[in-house]
Amino acid sequence: MSSTPLHDVWEAASANPYQPIVGKNAQFTVGFTLLLIALVLSGLFGLNRSLTNLPVLGVPASLAFGFGAVYMICAVGVYV
Repeated sequence: MSSTPLHDVWEAASANPYQPIVGKNAQFTVGFTLLLIALVLSGLFGLNRSLTNLPVLGVPASLAFGFGAVYMICAVGVYV
């Protein structure tokens, strides 16, 4: 039986398993911190809404909320 390229990739990947950047034990802390940052940034943006504050406060707040929500969902055991 000859070896296929896909089989070679499969065998090479088994030598080094995937290690996530944020471990399972730290997901709750990271998610809570991101959601707290999102709350503060969106509050500041709501107090002083302007076009110049959109990239400074609005975009980071929405990114922090998005990633924080996903981390919190994963941390409490709801897998998406």
